[in-house]
Amino acid sequence: MRNSTKIFTPLHRGLHWGTALLMTVLFITGFLRMNWMGKRTILAAIDKNMQDVELTKEQTIGTVKSIMHPMWQWHEYAAYIFFFILFVRIVYMLIKGIRFPNPFSPKITIKERLQGITYLLFYLFVVVSSITGAYLKWWEGDLKDTMEIIHKWAIYWFPIFIILHFGGIWFAEKYEKKGITSKMIGGEN
Repeated sequence: MRNSTKIFTPLHRGLHWGTALLMTVLFITGFLRMNWMGKRTILAAIDKNMQDVELTKEQTIGTVKSIMHPMWQWHEYAAYIFFFILFVRIVYMLIKGIRFPNPFSPKITIKERLQGITYLLFYLFVVVSSITGAYLKWWEGDLKDTMEIIHKWAIYWFPIFIILHFGGIWFAEKYEKKGITSKMIGGEN
């Protein structure tokens, strides 16, 4: 119960909800690109529905790119804003002294250890996703295929993190920090 009186400032809440919104946009646009709005899916739709139309390879590729481009712009813009918010969030945490439990400390409970591991993995995966995304955007090199594979792992870790996050919220609301959700949404009442 030691953190039950925690006050979430407007900046803290804004950074939290900005992170949540942008991660959702990044996840949805990445998921669409990998699945329903991917090159193969669009090419298959063109092949199936335009059999009686003669298109050159360049026309087909141009059509695919023009369909995918607006969605991908959303992904890139969200990534730029996300990176900025993440940077501000980390600086804010350092200035305010906000810490998550050190999962390697022998003096913490199992719950605090799991919480610390979850935070550590979250920030690790976010940084890895940011680095691999930047590499894919701005660099060409031998590592491009590897970076793309690693970047696409977010399609798996993001839902796992969301489940863990909501599970932690449920646990906190039920057992030790009643009202933490409303404080994160609307601040101190």
